[in-house]
Amino acid sequence: MKQIKIISALCLAVALLLPAAGSAQTNRQARKNNKSVNKNEERQPQDTIFVMPQVDSVQVAFRKVAKRDLLGDVSAINLSQMLEKNYTTSSLEGLDALLPGFNGNIWGMGGYLVLVDGIPRDINNIMPTEIDQVTVLKGVNAVALYGSRAAKGVLYITTKRGGNYEQKVNVRANTGLNVPKSYPQFLGSAEYMTLYNEARRNDGLPDLYTQQTIYNYASGANPYRYPNVDYYSSDYLRNSYGRNDLTAEISGGNNRTRYYTNLGYWSIGSLLNFGEAVKNSGANRFNVRGNIDVKLNKIISLNVDATASFYTGKGVNTDYWGSAATVRPYRFAPLIPISMIEPGDVASLAQANNSNNIINGSYLLGGSQLDQTNTFASIYAGGYNRNVSRQFQFNTGINFDLNSLMQGLSFKTMLAVDYSSAFNQSYNNTYSVYEATWNNYAGIDQISSLTKYGIDARSGVQNVSGSAYRQTISFSGQFNYARTFKQKHNVTGSLLGYGFNISESSVYHATNNANLGLQLGYNYDHRYYADFSGAYVYSAKLPIANRGAFSPTLSLGWRLSEEAFLKNSEIVDQLKVTASAGILNTDLDINNYNLYQGYFTYNDAAWYSWRDGGLVHTFDRRRGDNPNLKFPQRREINIGLEGSFYKNLINFTASAFFSQMRGNVVQPGVLYPSYLTTGFPVYSDIPFVNYDNDQRRGFDFGIRMNKRTGEIDWTLGVTGTYYDTKATKRAESYQFDYLNRTGKPLDALWGLQSMGFFTSTADIAASPAQSFGQVKPGDLKYKDQNGDGIIDTRDEVYLGKGGWMGAPMTLGVNLTAKWKNLTLFVLGTGRYGAKAMKNSSYFWVDGEDKYSVVVRDRWTPETQATATYPRLTTANSDNNFRSSDFWLYSTNRFDLSKVQLSYQFPANLFRNGFVRELGIYASGMNLLTISPERDILELNVNTSPQTRFYNLGVKALF
Repeated sequence: MKQIKIISALCLAVALLLPAAGSAQTNRQARKNNKSVNKNEERQPQDTIFVMPQVDSVQVAFRKVAKRDLLGDVSAINLSQMLEKNYTTSSLEGLDALLPGFNGNIWGMGGYLVLVDGIPRDINNIMPTEIDQVTVLKGVNAVALYGSRAAKGVLYITTKRGGNYEQKVNVRANTGLNVPKSYPQFLGSAEYMTLYNEARRNDGLPDLYTQQTIYNYASGANPYRYPNVDYYSSDYLRNSYGRNDLTAEISGGNNRTRYYTNLGYWSIGSLLNFGEAVKNSGANRFNVRGNIDVKLNKIISLNVDATASFYTGKGVNTDYWGSAATVRPYRFAPLIPISMIEPGDVASLAQANNSNNIINGSYLLGGSQLDQTNTFASIYAGGYNRNVSRQFQFNTGINFDLNSLMQGLSFKTMLAVDYSSAFNQSYNNTYSVYEATWNNYAGIDQISSLTKYGIDARSGVQNVSGSAYRQTISFSGQFNYARTFKQKHNVTGSLLGYGFNISESSVYHATNNANLGLQLGYNYDHRYYADFSGAYVYSAKLPIANRGAFSPTLSLGWRLSEEAFLKNSEIVDQLKVTASAGILNTDLDINNYNLYQGYFTYNDAAWYSWRDGGLVHTFDRRRGDNPNLKFPQRREINIGLEGSFYKNLINFTASAFFSQMRGNVVQPGVLYPSYLTTGFPVYSDIPFVNYDNDQRRGFDFGIRMNKRTGEIDWTLGVTGTYYDTKATKRAESYQFDYLNRTGKPLDALWGLQSMGFFTSTADIAASPAQSFGQVKPGDLKYKDQNGDGIIDTRDEVYLGKGGWMGAPMTLGVNLTAKWKNLTLFVLGTGRYGAKAMKNSSYFWVDGEDKYSVVVRDRWTPETQATATYPRLTTANSDNNFRSSDFWLYSTNRFDLSKVQLSYQFPANLFRNGFVRELGIYASGMNLLTISPERDILELNVNTSPQTRFYNLGVKALF
């Protein structure tokens, strides 16, 4: 490992130094060998802002394919070009509105494989400025060569590389503000006390707070004695927080050597605006990437890539947002003013002056016997922490041109070693809080004594915790064959081995993927296509006899526009139809190793007492053996269509898919006799078997229209993805058919069907018995689905789709309008068809919970005709606060995700200057949500708020 780190460091240094050390010679050679290229650059129109060579091919599994020969089930976008009009802060931002088939997941399947230059890597460790192309591999034929771990799709990111052109230095700088959209709204102290008294009366209890007490809290005359703490006020939070980034890209090369370097830094602030949070909150990241391509001779070429990133997140030693959503506003005053201590109280004054934590020279930290540690005191005096993360990535590849052995033959190999580590550094201080005893006998509020809780101590010791590491080793080797016979018969083939191993701290078994792959392709005159891709996969999770399996796939294509009946069409420019089918064997959803083996346990087994009083510890069996456990299989059929019409006025792609996951591994108790399991001692002889089946079907599409009207160039793009899921087979045995999960969506929401509120004790007596606790008028009543006279879990029904793998229907709209050097870009995203439960603590309020504004619409005898919320109670309201359609809401929404206005200064302003190109832009992100449930969708509880982001940026080419 030490040697690997040294090699990585040396390669990284070479990648960084090469542009500077070799720039003079490289540039001279480039100018000499590429005069025509430079002339072409000079002829580019003034509004050209693309800084990298145009990509005319798409990255697919282990190779690149010309766009015209791309078969279906693959979507791609050139992110480096898109970035010129659509600045983004994260790599996947807005992709669900730009790439058909991707909605945060791929075709509704969670757990897709992320590859960066062919290596499994963290998507959060690569910035948008480093990316050239993003490819989404969706269908079975597209992902088969990557083996078992790719069974739910592949997101392939290709990073930028140098080219055969004179050195370019691109610099981009941005500064922006994040502005909160909304905050949770909680009741103030007086209103809370009033409604809490009502809740007690509902429970048959007397009022807890007197009217005078409530008045004192409502008046606001002395907020230190009668606190009314608003965690979301400007006393504690900023109106916004900033984000800044700076990126420099250096690229160039010649016929032999090409290089690309990216240096980037970003920082982000925090909303918290007091105590340690002022200087110790936020995050920053520095990254450096170097990609080098070298042609050693006519046969051998190689690449060496190295990346390093350094992330530091700073924070306070408390969960401010969690406390903001749970701590009632009257509990304590965050600060106690020293000036309000009674002048004659020498003991209290001495106690205050001896405190190690006097805030702003005037205040003591507030608290109570129940709040000896609290979020305010922790932020003022509890210390701070830093989360540190370091990632180092290295990969190299060697290519051999074997044309001398066989025309069209080549060999390529790749090796990658990545290492990441993370740990937390913290200074954990203890502190004292003070509870004041007040008097008013002088006609004014004064503190007559202080009660101190806790000890002030600053050890100065740095604590290191939460250490974690991850190591990834990836490799591949492949023979490639590509040749054209008689100018019409195009043949391709690949024979490859691929694998990776990911080791993580606290995880006993590493994540492994190993497979052999075979690809055979043929197309006749770019008109008729056939592609076979298959992989022999291996898994240590299965019995030895079943650890290997072959996954075959086939894709066919037909370019109709090359046929005589369409070739001279004035309407159709291009039209191609594709079809794919295949079987993928995968262990991706087998959650553990050795599930095929039965086992006994001693550690958590039972104890028996015999007649002599002695205890005997038993061995308990927990599962049976299954030597026939096999791979679950993804079986799929896809159809694709793509084309362009009216001289490239309209371009479109579309895919339809039907997919099944067969033989998911479960431990199905209902399939075996009941005597194979016991309750106590816990015993089971039931094995894991391949049983459950899932089904997915749907379609995606992308349409792009290009039109020039006057001096304005318009581009309108629309993308869409729809999927539907179904559990087609389940090991279940319900008494009533409506409870069966078979035939229902995989993301189904289940719950009771509400019938409104109980209106009276007579209504309760005439209704089915409630099994979820005692009910009173104002509580929810539910429909008795099975007519047994009891409301229980057997009355739960299917309520709707949860959209756990993305909304069933995702739509994206992007509009570009270009007038001279001015470009307007607008991006919108729609998500439809999913539902969710209002089940957070903001909505489910009982007991001693903090009251949100939703309780204002509570049921009372006077408001029963208009109430939209159950009665208040100080007890647990298990009957009301459980999944039901009463709490169900639609998550349908349309978001104005981005508006950006860019201006590119005319090139003739910089013809002979140091600066070759200059552009500025302003953008807004997450600007607007259109939805009937907008207030809920924009609300974050227990976490920091959602924000709108306003940004100013400048970019220059040197």
